[in-house]
Amino acid sequence: MCDLIQKYNVPGPRYTSYPTVPYWDLDNFSGKLWKASVVKAFQEDPKTGISLYIHLPFCESMCTFCGCHKRITKRHELELPYIKTIIKEWQLYCALLDTKPTIKEIHLGGGTPTFFSPKHLRILMEGILQHGKKAETYQFSFEGHPNNTTKAHLQTLFDLGFRRVCFGVQDYNETVQKAINRIQPFENVKNVTEWARQIGYTSIGHDIIYGLPFQTLENVEETILKTIELKPERIAFYSYAHVPWLKGSGQRGYRDEDIPSGTEKRVQYEIGKKILTDSGYVDIGMDHFSLPSDDLYEAMINGNLHRNFMGYTPSKTKLMIGLGASSISDSWYGFAQNVKGVEEYENLVSNGVLPIFRGHILTEEDQILRKHILNLMCQFETGWGLGEARITDFQKIFDKLSELEFDGLVAIETDCIKITQKGRPFVRNVSMAFDLKLHRKKPDTRLFSMTV
Repeated sequence: MCDLIQKYNVPGPRYTSYPTVPYWDLDNFSGKLWKASVVKAFQEDPKTGISLYIHLPFCESMCTFCGCHKRITKRHELELPYIKTIIKEWQLYCALLDTKPTIKEIHLGGGTPTFFSPKHLRILMEGILQHGKKAETYQFSFEGHPNNTTKAHLQTLFDLGFRRVCFGVQDYNETVQKAINRIQPFENVKNVTEWARQIGYTSIGHDIIYGLPFQTLENVEETILKTIELKPERIAFYSYAHVPWLKGSGQRGYRDEDIPSGTEKRVQYEIGKKILTDSGYVDIGMDHFSLPSDDLYEAMINGNLHRNFMGYTPSKTKLMIGLGASSISDSWYGFAQNVKGVEEYENLVSNGVLPIFRGHILTEEDQILRKHILNLMCQFETGWGLGEARITDFQKIFDKLSELEFDGLVAIETDCIKITQKGRPFVRNVSMAFDLKLHRKKPDTRLFSMTV
């Protein structure tokens, strides 16, 4: 295994999209084409409904492990103007559609959604639902910071239809917490988890990260054992993505040598995974675990598991609209990302302009490869017959798969390719075999985190 880690621990995407953002074709993208793709996706599947990702970027302090787009501030007077802008952006999208959209999924991400007061979150949701209607079976979820999520936050969002909440834990060791500037006692996580359960949330998630600065195997084991005490329905157990060179990452205050090596990280993951599976959790997709009672497990068993910019989700919609600064939208036929600056975002929307600054319209080849990568990321296998004959460079893909097969990471069969148990930790590497954008253009190693 050590030899495989050394061979395959390379910079690589996490594949929340294909093509990945660094390889979008910006020259052949326009606002007009993007709007047309939104209308097309909506009209093709109006009954299923759409998904909304709402980015709430404000945080009171910088967590130095975080690579997300955020705005560090203690000025809570910024909340209401930002929320009003999100509602107006939503109205701009609704104006493109010929009927009132059915909303199947909403996820509030950040930043820190619980930076916003319960009152303002209610205004946000009421504004969204005024211009859309809930699907018969809808799923609303949000990310909560254990240090500032109150009972009022949980109750307000529950009353608005939220049944899933995810709390960022990361690690319980004090040395690690100081390094990542996230001082967060177990008692705080215990309180919010129990409050959510008492109120009636049916799916509570905890995020744990391995490979953090100064983190040891013992730290990871202790964090997982404490997490299991609280029995969250879902656990995201994922690798720290060290990309301090990216603008806005905030990853500072420690050195490269303070971070566990690739081999150490893999041991942390394998031991953590064993503790989780021995405790009744099931391995779902990449770096995710759930209890068999959770709908994420059911989606995997039924073949409905999906992955997009919100991560893994138990249902698929053709259209996912991202609202808020830096949000990314997905129409299946195209991607579009909003401007990252809060002031620029608010200015564009106030002038009736969709605040998009870049995007990509998928080619036929993109769509075929996207299906393969989605299948691998969600089901650990993909079938032949998705249109490979129309891909001129398919032999390049097959050559890379053959090498992966030689190393025992995949099994190439007549009608499909399957990732072996040995290969599951390398699902990103297997997916990279299908990434022709990556093969044709030498990747900038600064664009992605290491795959292990």
